[in-house]
Amino acid sequence: MRTLSGTKAISADLSKIVGSVNVEVRPAALVPYRTDATFGFAGLPTAVVRPGSAQEVSRILAWANQRSIPVVPRGAGSSLAAGAVPVQGGIVLALTRMNRILSIDPVDLIAVVEPGVTTQALAAAVREHGLHYPPDPGSKRVSTLGGNVATNAGGLHGLKYGNTGGYVLGLQAVLADGQIIRAGGRLLKDVAGYDLVHLLTGSEGTLAVLTELTLALRPAPAASGTGLAYFPDLESASKAVGGVIAAGILPATLEFLDARCIRAVEAHARLGLDTAAGALLLFGDDGSPDEVARTLRTMAGLMPDHGATSVQVATAAAESEALLAARRCALPALARSGGATILEDVGVPRSRLPDLVHRINTIAEAHEVTIATFGHAGDGNTHPTGCFDPADLAGRERVDAAFAEVFQAAIDLGGTITGEHGVGAAKLPYLSAQLGAAQTALQARIKKTFDPAGILNPGKVTR
Repeated sequence: MRTLSGTKAISADLSKIVGSVNVEVRPAALVPYRTDATFGFAGLPTAVVRPGSAQEVSRILAWANQRSIPVVPRGAGSSLAAGAVPVQGGIVLALTRMNRILSIDPVDLIAVVEPGVTTQALAAAVREHGLHYPPDPGSKRVSTLGGNVATNAGGLHGLKYGNTGGYVLGLQAVLADGQIIRAGGRLLKDVAGYDLVHLLTGSEGTLAVLTELTLALRPAPAASGTGLAYFPDLESASKAVGGVIAAGILPATLEFLDARCIRAVEAHARLGLDTAAGALLLFGDDGSPDEVARTLRTMAGLMPDHGATSVQVATAAAESEALLAARRCALPALARSGGATILEDVGVPRSRLPDLVHRINTIAEAHEVTIATFGHAGDGNTHPTGCFDPADLAGRERVDAAFAEVFQAAIDLGGTITGEHGVGAAKLPYLSAQLGAAQTALQARIKKTFDPAGILNPGKVTR
C-alpha cells in the first residue's frame, strides 16, 4: 500500500474530505504517530488524518472500509498498552481537532463533549458551574475523554466514584462502514435494547469510533483533604487498606507507593518524602467539611494499628495537593530515574492485595529484575513497573518473563491482567488466559459483526 503513487492517491482522497492541511503523509511528520506511551511497540502509518466532525469521520471510515485500509483512532497517544500504535500500518485517525465542550447542564447534571476534550479541561469547565466530573486518571492533564471512554479508564478516585464507564450515559459513534449511530442519551435509566453504550466503552476503538460523549456529572464536594502514612513495607501498607474498608470507610483516595517509587518521586519533585520508608499510603476524602475531617481523623487513627511508622494529615489545600502530586508523578519520576520503564496494571480483589504484592516481589527477585510498584490500593489495582536498561536485551527479556508470571499471578488470585489501561496490543498475548476459549471466540464474533473487514484498530483486543 505504501508506494509513492499510492501515498499520493491516499492523500488526495483524504484531502477531499478534511482539507489538505489536515492530512499528513510526509515521512518525518508521521514519526510521532509510530508509538504511544508504551515501551517497545511501533508501527509506521501511511497517513495521519485529522477530522473535525462526525460526518468527516464517517466519510473517512467509509473510504477506508471500501479499500480494507486499517484505521487507528488516536487521542493524546497516552496509551500504556500500545492501544494507539498502528501495528498494521494504515491510517491514524487523530481526533484532537474534535475538542469542543458542547454543553454543560447543571439541572440534568450532564456534559456533552467531543472526544478530543482533555479530562482536565472538562473538570475545570464543570467546576465553574459548581459541578464535579469524578474520573481522575493519572494522565488527566493530557489524556482525552475519547481515550478515557475507549479504555474505561480508572484513576485516583476510583474506589469511591468508580471508573469512567459509570459516567457514560450516551454516545455518538461511527461504525466501520461509515454509519453514524447514537446509543443511550441523557437519562440515568434507559434499558431500551442492548446496552451498546457500555459495549463500546472499553472497546479500544476496535468496534466503532467515538465522536460525541454524554457524561454524567455530580455536585462539587464542599471540601477535600489528604493524609499520608509511612510503613516498613508495601505488604503492611496493603493490609492497612483492608483495615480502612473493614472500618466502614469508603474514601475518595487510597493510593500507595513502594520504596523505589518514594525515592524516585522525591528525587524528581523534592516534596520532602521520607526516603527511608518501605512504603507510603496516601489516603483522602471529599464531602462536607465535617465529614472530611471525621473520615481523615479515623483513617489516621487506624494506620498505626497496621504498622504505620508515622502519619500526617495535610492542614491546607496546597499541602494536600502536594501530597496528591507525589502519587501523580510516580511514573514520570521512575521514567526519569534512568533507563526505560514498562508500566503494567494488574488488579485483584482488595482482600488479595497483600498476596499480589508478595507475589510481585518474589517474581522480581527470581528473575533478577527491578520492579517498582504503586497504584490504586483502594480498588486492588496495582501498577508494577519494570525498570531496565533498554540496551540490555537479556535484561528486557527477563522483565518480559517476569511480567508474564505477574499476569498469571493476578489471574490465579481472582484478578485481571488489566484494570484500566486496556488490552491494546501489549496484553493481547495474555488475554485468553484470563477469558478462556469460549469468551475469546465470542469477542471475535462481536468484532466481526461490528467490523467485517477488520479495519478498526486491528491487532488490538481480539485476534
